[in-house]
Amino acid sequence: MASRSSSRSRGRPGGRRIAGSVATLALAGSLLTACGGDSGTPTLNWYVNPDGVDTFRTYAEKCSTDQYDIAVQQLPSSATDQRTQLARRLAAQDSSTDLMNLDPVFVAEFANAGWLEKVPDDLAGEITDGGDYLEGAADTVTWDDGVYAIPLWANTQVLWYRKSLAEAAGLDMSQPVTWDQVIDAADNEGGTVGVQANKYEAYVVWINALMQGAGGDIVSDTEAGRDAKVDLDSDAGRDAAAVIQKLADSKARQADFTVSNEGTSLGQMFPAEGPGEFMVNWTFVYANYKGLVGSPGGPADEQQFDDLGWARYPQTVEGEASKPPIGGIDIGVGAYSDNGDFAMEAAQCITSTEAQVDLAVNDGLMPSTNSAYEEVAATGDFPEDLLDLYRTSVDEGGPRPKSPFYSQISAAVQSVWHSPTSVNPDSTPKRSAEYLADVLAGKRLL
Repeated sequence: MASRSSSRSRGRPGGRRIAGSVATLALAGSLLTACGGDSGTPTLNWYVNPDGVDTFRTYAEKCSTDQYDIAVQQLPSSATDQRTQLARRLAAQDSSTDLMNLDPVFVAEFANAGWLEKVPDDLAGEITDGGDYLEGAADTVTWDDGVYAIPLWANTQVLWYRKSLAEAAGLDMSQPVTWDQVIDAADNEGGTVGVQANKYEAYVVWINALMQGAGGDIVSDTEAGRDAKVDLDSDAGRDAAAVIQKLADSKARQADFTVSNEGTSLGQMFPAEGPGEFMVNWTFVYANYKGLVGSPGGPADEQQFDDLGWARYPQTVEGEASKPPIGGIDIGVGAYSDNGDFAMEAAQCITSTEAQVDLAVNDGLMPSTNSAYEEVAATGDFPEDLLDLYRTSVDEGGPRPKSPFYSQISAAVQSVWHSPTSVNPDSTPKRSAEYLADVLAGKRLL
């Protein structure tokens, strides 16, 4: 490992360097240099996902100092492609991979491989002590009794719906609702149900939430690595499959069901004709529709925007609390960075309360700390009950399996459970359990 700079200061970075705007550099096949220009000032490469990229550029500039610059490098939109690109660089011990936006499921794998710098003890204690950070967000950055990233935003899914559609169906949305009730309500009233069921990571998010809502998990004992217990062939697995099958067989299924993603169902909430939809989706939805009032794909006017409702993620089994999905972005520091101390300092600036508030207000990406939530609430840009729902959903939600072999787990589940129109509670859980167990044991290839 290359030597680190010893000039790290413990506080927030000082005054911003006077510089031009930070450019988003195109990703090339060759490794990027971590060196600066003629001045010798090092450049920290910050790999970011596209969500919130304009805000990231702003903070790359704000968090640059007289000692280092921060340059934004944009990753692909797909979480799978993001993981592939970062893993290739880190496996090659790339010294120019300084800062990374990490999907929470990357943290265990990358930390277990030795690819992430451990967060200093004082900061780690702040994250995990149950104080300012939301419990669900703090849990995403821990592995093997260590903290390996800093939460930036904490994402979760809620049930979005047209109030008029729910009222026509006779659903009391002030009380918990089940997937069966939602599907039946949409079917009976000529509406639809929006989900993410393409063959990609978000489909596993749905399957995982359905299983956890039925009291189970895809896998357990994940600390055992390849010897983790595969729990797909269970009552919870069959309950999850039954929900998917019910929607697949329903008139409430959207036309692009088998290739649906986070963006495709957005246009079904306020169609030119029809009652709209129920939709499970992430926190960006409110800000998205608010910005589209009077525009194609959005509410026709403010009155129609006021017909947008939200509620806790649906129950898989009536009477059992749902486990809303937990997502978001954590900031990690590359273990092979030539400027690890500077990068850890920059990571703290990038994850500041100010940055979290700006991501929420500008991009609808909700904070990982209670203090940032309070500032977001003070802006008046979001209804207070919606912010309370987000926080509760993160703290009471369900993470995906925390395993160094998560990418194999996810790919194996996708292989058997897709297409969603083929899911059958009598066969899919059993077949997927056998396949995943063989993949983890090295007996079958993905």
